[in-house]
Formats: sequence, structure tokens, C-alpha cells
Amino acid sequence: MSRFLFILFVTVNTFFSNAQIANSLSAKEAVIIALEKNYSIQISKAQKEIAQKNNKWSEAGLFPTVDLNVGLNTSIQDNTNNPFTFTPGVILSTNLSPNLSLNMNLFSGMAVRISKQRLEQLESQSKGNALTLIESTILDVLKAYYQAVAQRDKLEVLNLIKKNSYSRFRFYDIKRSIGTASSLEELQFKNLYFTDSINAKIQNTSYENSLRNLYLLMNSDFNQTNSPFLSDSLWVDIPIINYEEAISNLPNTNQDLKNQYLALELQRTNTAFQQSFLYPTLGLQAGITPARSWFRDLNDESLKISTEVLMYNGGLNLRYNLFNNWKHKRAVQASRIQESIASLSYDRLKKSLESNLATLINIYQNNADLVALSQLNLSYAKQAWELAELRFDLGTLNSIELVSFKNNYESQSLQFYDLELSKINTFLDIYKMTGRLRLDYIEQR
Repeated sequence: MSRFLFILFVTVNTFFSNAQIANSLSAKEAVIIALEKNYSIQISKAQKEIAQKNNKWSEAGLFPTVDLNVGLNTSIQDNTNNPFTFTPGVILSTNLSPNLSLNMNLFSGMAVRISKQRLEQLESQSKGNALTLIESTILDVLKAYYQAVAQRDKLEVLNLIKKNSYSRFRFYDIKRSIGTASSLEELQFKNLYFTDSINAKIQNTSYENSLRNLYLLMNSDFNQTNSPFLSDSLWVDIPIINYEEAISNLPNTNQDLKNQYLALELQRTNTAFQQSFLYPTLGLQAGITPARSWFRDLNDESLKISTEVLMYNGGLNLRYNLFNNWKHKRAVQASRIQESIASLSYDRLKKSLESNLATLINIYQNNADLVALSQLNLSYAKQAWELAELRFDLGTLNSIELVSFKNNYESQSLQFYDLELSKINTFLDIYKMTGRLRLDYIEQR
């Protein structure tokens, strides 16, 4: 269903970047504005960028490290009272020794490959968390949007009823003033008008609160006097939901379940990483150190000596832990237990989602039946009220009976909008659970 399939191309200079809301606002536009300005999504996006930057072989330890160290040392040695030296004066010595060293991990029990795999999984987890947050935001905005639409439609019904009551009230007020109607009838319709006015006023407050809630989710300022027209209606074309297909595709479509499975894979990777400590490690070290020294006798200016030395070093370092009180072994065992817990958590979530999905589909089907019955009932209630008005004008129906027909139409109208909203909300829950509230960000800079 195209209304709820959001594949949005968001650019830096998009029309909605400044969150300027036009005179009309569709559900899709409300979602775009909310996603552009949502603080949690911006934080999640930054976290995803961090995970992408960290997902490098260099971060996993594949490449060697090269360090440059430069030492400059100066010392004064007083040998004037030292008979066992070849330099009896006061010697000033200066030594400059830069060092370039290389360290490389040749083997560490496959820890490098496992670390890179873990970084890839962490990046995928970051993307999955961001997508879960985006889906939740979309769901909240859509529910708030259609809640506001339902409150607006209820307000229109109550305003129509209030307008009808006002016409009756004015008509009988005129009739009473010319003596053709009793004051009781005039008071009865006056009471009916004010009752309908109160209902409309309360409903107007509910409509404004629903708009305010929508604007809060959109992170936009609410202007009561200049709020846009909500262009989408409650009458959406909702596709038929195949229960068996939805259940079978749940592991591949539900983002929460995919995130839980990724957590299980991360724990398995952690077990392999702990096992890598049971193997020996082999490292390569190499370096070059040129050194130059200057010697000068402070008491004899003619004694000046300088030396130059160039040193190379290299070697292999093999390290194997023979005994550390079985620390690494316990770490592997604990990680396997955590892996088992993650597997149980995945199975529990899967069973819970399957049960919830079955319940939601059942509720949706019941809501669809109730909406159809309520729509038929509303049609009859409206016809009955219109017929009652005609009969009242002809004098074959009293005012109390007329009010009863009016109240029945009012209650059936409000019930119909409540049922239609419940049907849409249930469908949106199913749509999110089955992974169809997807959003792809394509940023063009």
C-alpha cells in the first residue's frame, strides 16, 4: 500500500529541512518533518557514523604500528678528582638518538579476523537500532496524525448538529415571540442547543490537543490560529493481510527480531574472541636507531669529540600462557552461557511477536467487521434522524422523540470514527511488526 510505504530521498537542502509547514499537511509530509527534526534520530545517526568509522581492519589490529621516538639527553661529568679516567676534565656530553620501531601481530589465535567481524556486526547493530527508532517515530507520527483527523471529523459532526440545534432554537424563539409556540418548547430547544454547544466545545479542545501532540512529535511549534489542513482522511485503502505469509516472513522482516538475532551473533563472536586467548601469539618487532653524541671538555676548548652510531634491531616474540588459574577457560564458558541466554531471548521474542501478530490480525479483522456494521448503522441512524425531522415538522412526532433520534445519530457517528481509528491504528501496528514501515536515507551532499 503506497500510502504507508515510505521510501524517501532526503537531501541536505530538502524542502522540509526548515520544517516550514504549508497550509495543508499530509501524513507523509508529517513523517518527513518529524524525521528531519527528531533529536533521537539525529543522535542515532551520529552513533551509526561512529560505528562506520570504527569498522576498519586497522581498528581490528591487522596492520603494523610504526612509532617514532626522539631522545635528546645532555649531561655534565666532573672527573677532576677521578684518577681512574682517561678524561680528567669536566666533560659536557650531548646525545641525540631518534628511534623508528615497527610492531606487527603475526598470529593471535584469529583474534584480528574475529575483531573485524565484531566491528561489522556492531555497525549492523547500529544501523538496526537506527531503523528501529525511525520505524517507531513513523508509527507514532502516523497514529497522532490519524488521531487528529478523527478528532476533526468528530468536530465537524458535532458542529453540524449544533448548527441544526441553533436553527431549531431560533425558529422556536421567533414562534414564542409571536405567540405560536409555548415557552416550554423554546426552553427545550435552547437547552438542546447549549448542550450541543458544550459537546462541540469539548470536542474542539480534543482536536486542538491532538494537533498539539502531532506537532510535538514533529518537533514543530504549534500555532492554534494558523494550523494546516490535514489533507489525508480516515478512508484509506488497506490491503488484505495474509496471516501465514506474515508469520513466515517475521524473522526476515521484523526489525526488533533482526536486532535480537544480531545480538545473538555478537555473543557468538565474543565466544570465539575469548577462545582466541587460548592460543599462542606471535609478534614481529623491528627498529632502527641512529645516534649521535658530542663530547666537550669545559676546561679545554681543544678537546671536542663527536661520534655516530647506527643500530638495527629485529626479532620475533612468541608468547603462550601456560597457567593463569584457568581464567581464559572460565571466560569461554561464561561467554557460551551468555550465548545460550541470547538464543533463549531470541526464541522468546520470536514466540511473543508471533502471538502478538496473531492477536493484532484477529483484532484488525474484528475491527474491520465492526467498522462495516457501524457504517451501516450510522447510515440508518442518519436516515432515521432526517425522517424524524420531517415528521416533527409535520407535527406527528414530539420534540422528545426528535431529540432521541438526534442523540442516536450523534452517538453512532462518534462510535464510527472511534472504530475506524482503532482499525487504522491496529493496521499500523501490524505494518510495523511485519517490517513494512521502512525508510531509506539517501543523502546527497
